[in-house]
Amino acid sequence: MSEIPTHLPPAPVPPPAEPPAPQSLDDASSQALSEALGASFRVLQFVMAGLVVLFLLSGMFIVKPNEVAVVLRFGRPIGAGTAQLLGPGWHFAFPYPLDEVVRIPVGQSLTVSSTTGWYATSPELEALGRDPDPRGSLSPEADGYLLTADGNIIHARATVRYRITDPLRYVFAIAHPGSLTNAPGVLTNILNNSLIFAAGRTRADTAIYKDKSGFRDLVLDRVRAKVEELQLGLTLEPSEVETKAPVDVRSAFEAVVAAEQARSTAISAAVGDRNEALRKAGGEAQEIVNRGLSASNRLVSSVRADAARFQDQLPYYRRDPQLFEQRLLLTALQRVFTNAQDKFYQPESVDELRLGLSREPISKAAEERR
Repeated sequence: MSEIPTHLPPAPVPPPAEPPAPQSLDDASSQALSEALGASFRVLQFVMAGLVVLFLLSGMFIVKPNEVAVVLRFGRPIGAGTAQLLGPGWHFAFPYPLDEVVRIPVGQSLTVSSTTGWYATSPELEALGRDPDPRGSLSPEADGYLLTADGNIIHARATVRYRITDPLRYVFAIAHPGSLTNAPGVLTNILNNSLIFAAGRTRADTAIYKDKSGFRDLVLDRVRAKVEELQLGLTLEPSEVETKAPVDVRSAFEAVVAAEQARSTAISAAVGDRNEALRKAGGEAQEIVNRGLSASNRLVSSVRADAARFQDQLPYYRRDPQLFEQRLLLTALQRVFTNAQDKFYQPESVDELRLGLSREPISKAAEERR
């Protein structure tokens, strides 16, 4: 049996592996930069997508119940005719500067004011209802005024209320190319023009005291005519026009007005007295005339009746005049005796008749016994 060797020869040692080639620093930096840029680009893409979504969502808008809207794309309205008007609710339009939303308040009363002819004041004095203190003269750089038909100066201001009845004409009626109509500004200019126009055709005392309503109507009629001429798409509502005399000469205006009122009162009283005297004299004259006519009518009727009666008796007279005279005499005597209280008879044989005219009066009892 062979012996097993206790010591084996050493195994061959493999040659050492070659160490990996060291990676260059530039390649690692490029890879890190690429990864960072990729992550940044993905974030940027997400942000840009979000901005696009937000940009598109910013075009959503709400039209309120008391208004309509028109969308302008590059300055031109979208749609045709009444389809251009968007009613209450949610709507979409591209954000500015692609689209522009014009809101038109059609369900409310709007106002414009003109102070071109009003004096300079402060909000505090306006709230207290007071005028500024007299300054001796107007300040052209601050005070507005109007020239009247009689060459005087007055102050006037107006507030016009209106409603939009045609939104498209209100927005686009007299617009310049590429722009919208400034209807409130146009209406304010019309109101300024109307105040100047009315003042130039009215006396100062008439506009301030005698016929303020007439001056107001003249101003508003002018405004209404201009609005219809320009077709602004609005309707005027009851409005106000206020007039005042300049504060420095207001006392003189008031003195003239008071004198004219006293004059008018005196004239009215005199006219009333004259009318009363004429009415009374006319009534009395008519009464006299009526009495005269009545008496004349009665006399004529009586004469006509007597004439008719005598005409009826004429045949009897012609038949027997003596008998007719006797009958008339008896009729007359009967009437006389009926109405006479005392009767005295004279016989034909007695030539003299004596009457006791101073006798005692007969008492009522004795009269009744008789």
